Amino acid sequence: MIYDFFYNLKRGTEHLNYGRDIVAKWCVDYANKIENKDVNVLDVGVGTGVDLLSIKQTCGSKNINLFGLEVYEPYIKKAKENKIKIFSINIENGTIPTKDEFFDIVIANQTLEHTKEIFWICSEISRVLKKDGIAVVGVPNMAALHNRILLLLGKQPSTIQLLSAHIRGFTKHDFEKFITTNDYFKVIDFKGSGFYPFPPLLSKTLSKIFPTLSVGIFYLIKRTQKKGKFIDIFKTRQYETPYFKGDEIDSKKEQDD
Repeated sequence: MIYDFFYNLKRGTEHLNYGRDIVAKWCVDYANKIENKDVNVLDVGVGTGVDLLSIKQTCGSKNINLFGLEVYEPYIKKAKENKIKIFSINIENGTIPTKDEFFDIVIANQTLEHTKEIFWICSEISRVLKKDGIAVVGVPNMAALHNRILLLLGKQPSTIQLLSAHIRGFTKHDFEKFITTNDYFKVIDFKGSGFYPFPPLLSKTLSKIFPTLSVGIFYLIKRTQKKGKFIDIFKTRQYETPYFKGDEIDSKKEQDD
């Protein structure tokens, strides 16, 4: 009965978890600062292209070139109808088929929680993103208020249940520590969106006041001037998990040459 009460309270707020307004504002603000009229934007896990289309519609003074990574055919079809160039690759063990430093902006909104190979994904982002370009990352917050309450009650956090598509959990400080490792990226802003179990208006207010307790957490990240790729952090670190490091791709390139 108590669960049903709180569930009904937050009904209608689920869309806030995607932080569409946050993503669009950060991207548009940055695009408007770029001297070049052409702006290349990549969405990793683009879906049907909601975030990209919002940016293009809002940023009228620029020529926004839209690119997306997607493997789900119904989404690919819809994204192509929306004039988005799609790369249908497995980002967990493939390379983004563009030259280095091609994109001004890279988005990964509600994508990384579905992936194991987060080191490789962030390495590919570090490769294709221009120096001083921005990445906008949105992930579910394992330390959200409702997840803390669930843990207190001995329950599994809703963001990373075994019977779900999510295989990673994130908190503000842990992801910030991860993404800034070896100084390939710098976090320049952070926000939250959605606040269970409260209704829409209160949810919006609380997520602004207490972003680290929000359902979704969002990072504005700058690619630094550092040379190399994020995957190079493995040169000084060893983890007892066989993460994909791109060795197979490098070997194939050598054979082809």
